[in-house]
Amino acid sequence: MNVRRRLIPAALASALGLGALTACSSDSAATGDTDKFDVVASFYPMAFLAEQIGGDHVNVSSLTEPGQEPHDLEISTKQRAQLEEADAALFLKGLQPAVDEAVAQTGIKTKIDAAALTTLEDHGTGGHSHEGEEGHAEEEGHAEEEEHARDPHVWLDPVKYAEVAEGVGKAFEKADPDNAADYKKNTAALVEKLNGLNSTFENGLKNTKTKVFFTNHAAFGYLAERYGLTQEAISGLDPESEPSGARVRELQEEAKADGVTTVFYETLVSDKTAKTLARDANLKTDVLDPLEGITDKSRGDDYFQVMEANLKALQKALGAK
Repeated sequence: MNVRRRLIPAALASALGLGALTACSSDSAATGDTDKFDVVASFYPMAFLAEQIGGDHVNVSSLTEPGQEPHDLEISTKQRAQLEEADAALFLKGLQPAVDEAVAQTGIKTKIDAAALTTLEDHGTGGHSHEGEEGHAEEEGHAEEEEHARDPHVWLDPVKYAEVAEGVGKAFEKADPDNAADYKKNTAALVEKLNGLNSTFENGLKNTKTKVFFTNHAAFGYLAERYGLTQEAISGLDPESEPSGARVRELQEEAKADGVTTVFYETLVSDKTAKTLARDANLKTDVLDPLEGITDKSRGDDYFQVMEANLKALQKALGAK
């Protein structure tokens, strides 16, 4: 799928998709008109928020199946009906145009766009600014729309994810006032836990031999910025885009200059390019999970477990002291 279609340049663009939770249902029959507050979420990070905040009061379903790459989601007729029957849609506008369109066309009363609950930034394709490097994007074969798109991966920064959680909690309180007190309490508990995760990352990445890490695609810009690291992505915001030869050579040189030890890949897209770069540059490989979905390959059963596994992987690769 072409990134020109998927990423919205200047608008508050963001992410959509879904990886299912064990307590989530991806069957539309389980969604419509239950005696609970029915929420259709676009992908795993949104579904996780809905379940954590909603607790026993919500019935959450996912549009993106476990193991499905959320960027590629297309909406079926059955899923459109699922949206129509729900009490609320929780999505992250911009990453999945098909979901944006489907939500906009439904008569659903409560539409919660996570992109509007925090601030999205332009991280380019890596951790370094490319300002003043005319022709750089063309040389590397990156589309201009991708190079200057708003980065949707806010859930990988616990602080920004907490901001989204607070906004979702308020939206639930307004839409389902009978259970507002519980939503408020659950949101506060989740935010406290996310603040704790932030502190764990801060302490765990404070002293490292290098601050640079290589990733398969540019999913970790917010995380890198939060903890003083530099992400360099083989591909851009599109996980399926192919890097140019010039980009690969640049990364090989940077690995030597910055003491990079590891090329990270992820579970939902091909690891071929990452492993080729690692082999050519004599680097190790490991998994850094962008948490777009939970599968049996994930290093943990939920957001917090996988994020803790990501921290351990980063500490090992960066030489944490």
